[in-house]
Amino acid sequence: MAVTREQIRHIAALAELSVDDGTAAELEGQLTRILEYVRRLEALDAGPAAAADERAVRLRPDVVGADPLVRPPCDFAPALRDDLFVVPRLGEMGGGEPEE
Repeated sequence: MAVTREQIRHIAALAELSVDDGTAAELEGQLTRILEYVRRLEALDAGPAAAADERAVRLRPDVVGADPLVRPPCDFAPALRDDLFVVPRLGEMGGGEPEE
């Protein structure tokens, strides 16, 4: 399947792009080669390995659970209460008024 220069100009107009004659000729060749390659790929017989069935693809069991942490939160949190992080209230951090 070949791409025509008219199709290139039409696509460029739809994309609101300006394409000169040299660029249109280059794109014509590139798109023609791409479409030819895709056509050849579609013609390939991938065989039984391409059919995804239970024998070809083994999936792990879908088990919902907590992900283990490398370090528990108590190692890096300043304080915990009921498994939640305890943080200072706004304004208790000190510093007073911002400096100018």
